[in-house]
Amino acid sequence: MNRFVYTVLIFLSLPFALLRILLRDAKNSNWIRKLKNQLGFVPKIPGKVIWLHCVSVGEFNAAKPLIDMIFINFPLHQIVISTTTITGSEAVEKYYKSQVIHCFFPFDVPFIVSSFLKKIKPVACILLETEIWPNLITKLKHKNIPVMLVNARLSKKSYKKYKKFSPKLINMTLNNLSLICSQNESSSKRLISLGATNNNIITTGSLKFDSNEPNNSETIQALKNITGDRKIVVFASTRKGEEFQIIKSYLKLKSKFNALLIIVPRHPERFNEVFSMANETGLNVKRRSLGGHCEQDTDILIGDSMGEMMSYLNISDIAFIGGSLTNNGGQNMLEAASLSKPIIFGPSVFNFEEISKRLLDDGSAIQVRNAEELMKTISELLLDDEKRRLIGESAKTTFENNRGATTKIFNAIAPHIKNI
Repeated sequence: MNRFVYTVLIFLSLPFALLRILLRDAKNSNWIRKLKNQLGFVPKIPGKVIWLHCVSVGEFNAAKPLIDMIFINFPLHQIVISTTTITGSEAVEKYYKSQVIHCFFPFDVPFIVSSFLKKIKPVACILLETEIWPNLITKLKHKNIPVMLVNARLSKKSYKKYKKFSPKLINMTLNNLSLICSQNESSSKRLISLGATNNNIITTGSLKFDSNEPNNSETIQALKNITGDRKIVVFASTRKGEEFQIIKSYLKLKSKFNALLIIVPRHPERFNEVFSMANETGLNVKRRSLGGHCEQDTDILIGDSMGEMMSYLNISDIAFIGGSLTNNGGQNMLEAASLSKPIIFGPSVFNFEEISKRLLDDGSAIQVRNAEELMKTISELLLDDEKRRLIGESAKTTFENNRGATTKIFNAIAPHIKNI
């Protein structure tokens, strides 16, 4: 696939993308702004703009230490942060308030990208993780605007797709990047194999190890008031299909559980769906959003609230990381590790292969093959306080021993901004 074919396909997909915004986001007051921004309609932004793009909340949280460092060292520049999701935009605006300008990321269609760039006029663009957009990167290159991919990662699955379907396009795109800061050696090797040159790629480690989300004592106390003094197992960022497996396996072992299960779906639009499914099993199910106290016979609390994941993890005795029983590649395990929690995840962790391997090698996590094994492992851990403590402490040590990516990345990107 060349860039022309790619552009035609992206253009043809626009009606479906617009329909998705209407179906998913129309209930949110920001949906019209999102639609306009993604079509290239953004206000003109004065000054020297450093533009950072984070897909959603997870990427933004990981990037915060880097953004803070950019603020300190480039105080005369205007920081613009784009996200793809509305939840991401809310996280940006809540954390930085008026210190930054937020906008939604444009569709990767040439005329839309041109309109977007004409308004914000960045002097540098920093993309996070897997955000490789051929038309945007090509436009920035043609305008001599440094464009850097940081905290970059490339799974085996994504590597094979690029290699099979668009080897020329990805080769050209990677060569148009000014700099790539990769999370690990495996990703660096794959990116080089796809066409990145050795002299513009460095391995810095993951920003996620440097993320240090503050504890919200008010929220933590509110959750404790709801959950009471029982042991708690949090199922964090679960994906479609996982909740059914979890609940089905729980029903088989329910008599062995003296704990409250908190299920926190990754996507807010699925809160009602997950609650209804759990409720239909005959289990005693409550919702965080409705408040109230969980009784001793409450089986499940649905964590249907936004921005409280760290608080859910904080009160947990065991943390299961979602997206790993289904073929979604897992979610960030390091939030739980930073809180010294024993971590469990399923077989699908291709988005976090290096991090998961490190945790497993250090005895900081347990990997299970399926939901039945997950529930059996949880039931055993609930009876072994010492084992939970040791795994949790090991997870915290792994987290602390791998910090430092923020400084390495900043030192790499700073010359590209200073030379403007």
